[in-house]
Amino acid sequence: MDSSTTIRPKLVAFDLDGTLTQHKSPMSPEIRAALDTLRSSGYHLLMAGAGSCERIARQMEQYPIDILGNYGLQYAEWDPASGAHRQVFDKRFSCDRESVERRMTQFRERHGFTDYAGDNVEFHDSGVVTLPLLGTKADPAAKLAFDPDRRRRRALYDEVKALFPDFKVFVGGSSSFDMAPAPYDKGYALGEYCRARGLGKDEVLYVGDDYGPGGNDESVLLAGFPFLKIDDYRDTPAALLKRLT
Repeated sequence: MDSSTTIRPKLVAFDLDGTLTQHKSPMSPEIRAALDTLRSSGYHLLMAGAGSCERIARQMEQYPIDILGNYGLQYAEWDPASGAHRQVFDKRFSCDRESVERRMTQFRERHGFTDYAGDNVEFHDSGVVTLPLLGTKADPAAKLAFDPDRRRRRALYDEVKALFPDFKVFVGGSSSFDMAPAPYDKGYALGEYCRARGLGKDEVLYVGDDYGPGGNDESVLLAGFPFLKIDDYRDTPAALLKRLT
């Protein structure tokens, strides 16, 4: 725990992969039990994810939690009456694909990432963009071996940010950069969510693992929200219960 407050949080917001689960894996019974304990103790729970609300809800096996998806471009509320998530909004942004392709090609040529499988860039309907250094159809084993500690991409991070000032850039996946249309990132999305509900930052606790340079949780930390840092998702249940119960 890095940030403490005398005010009991009203809202507990989470990252998913690496915080509550392994990457793209279901939650363990221990995690579910910890979340159940928080819900029964009166905390409001929110998922702040990089993926779509639909994907997050599916991975969480429809756990009753509100979801900010795609860095805040989407929002879905849990509806107890129907026992399902209800999409509240789904913002979509277009981008200049030709410009993005051109800039990515320049970056590849500058750093030697010219031998890649599949497409140069992956465009998502939301407006989120993935820059896959090994291509969209790279071998999974090669992707995992490419940059396991993220040092290679972190060394390039400032350059990618400068090359794409119209996006918020994150070190994503195992061999890519993810980008959301500016100003959307988790810190911005959580701030908008709290303002709409009259919540101060000191009434929130954020729980995340990707808080280093370029991580998609870093913006929440830099925005000044109380932050519970997770370095191993298996430690999350104990860390949550120690902090909040």
